[in-house]
Amino acid sequence: MKVDTMRVIDHYVGVPLCFLLKLVFKVKELFFRPKEKQPENVLFIELSEMGSAILADPAMRWLKDQGKTLHFVIFQKNVASLKLLNTIPEERIFTIRPDSLFTLAYDSLRFLVWCRQRNIDTTIDLELFSRFTALLSRLSGAVNLTGYDGVHEEGLYRGDFLTHPVMYNPHHHISLNFMALVQACMGEKGQPYQRKLLDQKNIELARAEVDEQLKQSVLNKLVDLKPDFSTDKFRVMLVNPNASDLLPQRRWMRDRYASVISRVLDEYQDILVVITGAPAEKAGAEELKQMVGHERCVNSAGVFTFAELVPLYSVSFVMLSNDSGPPHFASVTDLKTFVIFGPETPELYGALGNSTPIYAGLACSPCVSAGNHRKTTCFDNQCLKAISVDEVINTMKPTLDGQMIAQQRA
Repeated sequence: MKVDTMRVIDHYVGVPLCFLLKLVFKVKELFFRPKEKQPENVLFIELSEMGSAILADPAMRWLKDQGKTLHFVIFQKNVASLKLLNTIPEERIFTIRPDSLFTLAYDSLRFLVWCRQRNIDTTIDLELFSRFTALLSRLSGAVNLTGYDGVHEEGLYRGDFLTHPVMYNPHHHISLNFMALVQACMGEKGQPYQRKLLDQKNIELARAEVDEQLKQSVLNKLVDLKPDFSTDKFRVMLVNPNASDLLPQRRWMRDRYASVISRVLDEYQDILVVITGAPAEKAGAEELKQMVGHERCVNSAGVFTFAELVPLYSVSFVMLSNDSGPPHFASVTDLKTFVIFGPETPELYGALGNSTPIYAGLACSPCVSAGNHRKTTCFDNQCLKAISVDEVINTMKPTLDGQMIAQQRA
């Protein structure tokens, strides 16, 4: 299903279902008071964002360190993101197919059975305002229900199911908001204000392990793309000019990417630029490659599997990217990333780890947020047009120069 279709269903079907389910459980609780239970088997719910699954990992590991058994439910197309760090084993991950209303309904029913087989007693809904995830949480059989609550804000009704509501703080990075959720599930019921000091400096991602066989596969594919490639001869610069169709306004202009690549290749003779992307993005990546027209600029869209991303990042030295999934995936490695932001702000959604945002910060930016379902009617993205080629080059130059000097000394 298309994302906008899912949003319409979530609103027009989700709101009345949440209301009816609230009434049903209110009546049920008059006769059957649920037993108190400390969190043991905890289910995280995050369906639609691959990057968020990475940003939530520090919070998940914090709860794992408390001795809790973790589970996760996610859309099938996004499950690969959980395998980068393997914080939750595959057998404790449930996937839902959003291909159609039938698969969505069928997998949701299977999910409810799966929850009871796993004795899920606690849910942590990482989605900010989804009614569908609120329904999954309430029907899971868990007695501890944790998630974001509007508190005194208008709209976005989700049924008021939560035993451990948490006020979403739009002034904190999303990783801190996730940490507030997991700490809330261990605390007092009905208290939406988490009166604890959370420091971004303490939010650290684990590092992914590099599979040596996959690393060799990556090196072989780089040789296929550039026959004289070797890590002794070239430094690999990754360029991700893509962004999800959920928010195409995040894409910096292709001609500016071409100008940056051309200038980098002219100044640094040891750099191989590898344009990355999914198979569906191959044509766009090829167009960019043709715009650059240089033998040290290659198109790898559709070449590397998701499992090969970490090995690819391990043999690269820098990435330039739009605000999208790859910088978050790269944050589980030591790869230096430069990320171009426009409709969103790095203050809330910046990649963790070795990452530098490039952000104009216009008066209207960010125009998308959790509260508006990350939708915007602006198609004249001046927030990205305000970022010049010179600004990007100058921001990256210390890294480009520093890596070259270090390599020469070695």
